Amino acid sequence: MTTAPLVRLAHDRGVAVLTLDSPHNRNALSARLMDQLSDGLTAAAAEPGTRAVLLTHTGGTFCAGADLREAGAAAGPGRLVDLLRLIAGTPTPVVAAVHGHARAGGLGLIAACDIAVAGPAATFAFTEARLGLAPAVISLPVLARADPRAVGRYFLTGETFGPAEAIAMGLVTAPAEALDTILDGLRAGSPQGLAESKALTAERLRGALDERGAAVVEVSARLFASAEAAEGMRAFLEKRKPSWTP
Repeated sequence: MTTAPLVRLAHDRGVAVLTLDSPHNRNALSARLMDQLSDGLTAAAAEPGTRAVLLTHTGGTFCAGADLREAGAAAGPGRLVDLLRLIAGTPTPVVAAVHGHARAGGLGLIAACDIAVAGPAATFAFTEARLGLAPAVISLPVLARADPRAVGRYFLTGETFGPAEAIAMGLVTAPAEALDTILDGLRAGSPQGLAESKALTAERLRGALDERGAAVVEVSARLFASAEAAEGMRAFLEKRKPSWTP
């Protein structure tokens, strides 16, 4: 029996379109999805005619963050750092198009991309603190792109916010109606011009991943292994409040 791919690759006039297509778990960052996304990014960047990669999704959720049913997997945080490093390091610009919900690790994907647009149905939340966790790994791309003071509120409270707030803090670049103009601009760029321009804009993020990647992987693994996180994730899967909720 053939297993359907979780990430689909298509081409549109110099743009490689990578579509997250794992609706059964809201495009959560399972090991298989991250591996397929990494393979897709590598394949797209290797195509001589590719001027940009567009990362989008099926269904009402862009990415729900970590797959909590795989949360005990020790390699998970390290695999996510490697994926973020690949997005930041590939010479081809990567554009995220978010038309649904993004949670936790999904916001890390958005921040790692060079450009991100969001439609009116998009919502965002850093939900980790409510699960006994912290946005350790994804703090590297998020804090490299967005205003730390604005982000701090949402790291701590787990509140849901919309596209306007995401644009204001720098997590998202523009509303979704700007996507065609952005892609046309990238199609007009030369491979060398795009690669060297991206190197400038992604330098801070690449440096953060190189300098602090191992440390945040350690923090993330420690938190996922804790009793408090186990209770938080169990409560989430059972659709109940965790034991520490007043």
